[in-house]
Order: sequence, then structure tokens, then C-alpha cells
Amino acid sequence: MDQQKLRSLVFEKTGVKIDSDDPIFALVALNEAVLAETVERQIALLDAATRELAAQARAAGSLTPLPPLPQAAAPAEAPAAFTPRDKRLLAAAAVICVLSAALALAGQALLFKPAATPVQYDAAKLARAIAKIDPKSRALLQAELQKP
Repeated sequence: MDQQKLRSLVFEKTGVKIDSDDPIFALVALNEAVLAETVERQIALLDAATRELAAQARAAGSLTPLPPLPQAAAPAEAPAAFTPRDKRLLAAAAVICVLSAALALAGQALLFKPAATPVQYDAAKLARAIAKIDPKSRALLQAELQKP
């Protein structure tokens, strides 16, 4: 086998392009690819033989046969309908969710204290300042504040 054919075979099996001029390197890469394929094939054969042997043993022991394993490329099936137990659990979870939300909103409403607006803050400051001045000036200021 020439080097070019060996390189193309390695690329075909592994997807790796060998640029090395060393044919031993290419041969080792090809050997690994062939070995991996062989191992996968042997494992599949061993798995099938094990399943067959297990089925025979279950049949000899009067046991029910194992259900077939799902295929890897099986088409997606529609989900099964909810059982009554699942429906009860979903209903209980929904009730708990609604009650939790109501409790959180009620707690927020009870504990909420609105912040003072700037106008309210200025009014409180003015009321404290008015309380500190003498009574005559306070009366005049109160009279002026009452005018429209």
C-alpha cells in the first residue's frame, strides 16, 4: 500500500488528514480507527447475545419476558394523559402558589409605608421651623399662609 492511499484511508476512517511523511504514523492512526470500529461491533454483538441469553433464562424460569429496550432513534411519542393523582398534585401546587402570592401581596400592603414626596418633606420642615419662632411672628406667618 502506498503512502497516499494509506493517508486517504486514514482520512476516510478517522476524518483526520495526515500530513506526516511517516507511514508508521498513518498506520497507527488507521489501526486505532479500525480497532474502535471492531470494538463497537463486538460490544453490540455481545449485548445482543446477552439479551438473548437473559430472555432464554427468564423463559426457563417461568418469569415474564423483559420489555424491549427503547430504540435510540425512536420517534417521539405523545406524553401520556395525566393520572388523577397527577391532577390532584397539580391542583394542590396551584392552590399553594396562589396562597403564597396572596400572602406576599398582603404582607407588602400591610408593611408598605409610602415615602414622603419632596413637597411633603418641605412642608414638614416648614412646620418645624414655624414652631421654633416667637408667637407674634408665628401668628403673622400663619395668617399669611392662610391667604389664597
